[in-house]
Amino acid sequence: MGCVAAEPIVHGLETELVGRLVVLRVDVNSPAGRELTKEYGSRVTPTFIFFTPDGEEAWRQFGSLDADRVRASLP
Repeated sequence: MGCVAAEPIVHGLETELVGRLVVLRVDVNSPAGRELTKEYGSRVTPTFIFFTPDGEEAWRQFGSLDADRVRASLP
């Protein structure tokens, strides 16, 4: 249910912030998704992880996504 509610927010941000934000969707049921889940210690879906331009994790949020937080985190 959380993923369905978050999808319009994610899509809207992706459209609004084209060229400034890269959104990667991961299927946690795929082999690669399971590996990433282990690597990042994610146990809740959806999990949103915001990375800095140099690849460092800045913050993560579970369940829903705060669009204003995403916008405020962009350089």
